[in-house]
Amino acid sequence: MKILITDSATVKSNNDLSLDVLEKFGDVFEFQTITNDELLKQIADTDILLCNKTLITKDIMDKSPTLKYIGLFATGYNNIDIDYAKEKGIVVCNAGSYSTNAVAQQVIGYILNHYCRLAEYDRFVKDGEWKCSPVFSPLVFSTDEVYGKTLGIIGYGNIAKAVEKTALALGMNVLVHTRTVRENNPKFVSFDTLLEKSDIVSVHCPLNEQSREMFNKDTFKKFKDGAYFINTARGGVVNEQALFDALECGKLSGAAVDVLTAEPMEENCVLFSAKNITITPHTAWAPLTTRKRLLNIVCDNINAFLDGKPQNNVAK
Repeated sequence: MKILITDSATVKSNNDLSLDVLEKFGDVFEFQTITNDELLKQIADTDILLCNKTLITKDIMDKSPTLKYIGLFATGYNNIDIDYAKEKGIVVCNAGSYSTNAVAQQVIGYILNHYCRLAEYDRFVKDGEWKCSPVFSPLVFSTDEVYGKTLGIIGYGNIAKAVEKTALALGMNVLVHTRTVRENNPKFVSFDTLLEKSDIVSVHCPLNEQSREMFNKDTFKKFKDGAYFINTARGGVVNEQALFDALECGKLSGAAVDVLTAEPMEENCVLFSAKNITITPHTAWAPLTTRKRLLNIVCDNINAFLDGKPQNNVAK
C-alpha cells in the first residue's frame, strides 16, 4: 500500500515530530512541500493520501484510480473537493478537536497582550528606556484590566467553548452568536447585538459561503468604538482591506489574526502595514504537544478506515 504525504513541513518544526509511525500502514512517500506537477505524478498509484493544506482537486483525484482515502492533518477541509470525493467514493477524514486547547490559549494570549501591552513594555525595556527612567514604574503605555470586559464569540464549537471558559475565569462577560437559534439563554444574541456590545470579538466559525467576508466595511462600522478583533478561524471570513481601514481610522483599538486570505502572506498583503495589529503565521494550532495529538488522531483514522469503520469522515 502506497501512502503519500504531500506537505509534512506543515506538521514538523525542525524535525521535532517523527512520522515513522505511519510506516506500519504501508510504504510512505513523504514530501515536505509537494509541487502540483509532482503530485500529479505521485498520485497515480497512491492508495492513501495524507495532507494538511495541499489542494486536492478533481484533476488530482482523476489521476489516481487506486486512491481510496484522504487523511487530513487538520480540522478544516476546504482544500479538498469534497463533493467530487463523494462521487468517486473516496473517504476523507479530518482531525477534529485536536487543537482546542492550543488555539484557545492563543486567543487569551492575544487578549492579555493587548490589554497589558506586554510586547510594547518588553521592547521599551530592551531598548534601554527603563534604564533612563526617573521613576521605578514608567507608565508610558496605557493598560487596562480584562475583568468586566465583554467578549463576543462568533461560532460555538469546541474552541469557542474553551475560550469562553477561560474568559469567564478571568471575570469577563461572554456573548455568543451562532447560526443556530438558541432559546431562553441571554448570552446568545444576534450578530449586530454582539458587535455593538462587545469590547472584544473573537471569530471561531468555519469558512463557507455564509461566512465569507462576513467581516467587511459595513460590519466593522457596527463594532463598539475601540473594540479589539481576533481571528483564528479562516482568513476568508474577513475582508482584509476593511480590517485595515478600521484599524487606521481608530474604529478598532487593535486586532490579532493568525490566518490570512492567502497563505503564506503575499508580498502586497494590506495588513502587513496596518497599525495596532498582531499577526502570527497560522501557528495557533501548532504546539508540539498538540501536533503529537494530531498525529495520533490521523493514525486512529487510518486504523478505523482499514477496519472498515471510517471515523471523522467528512465525505459521507
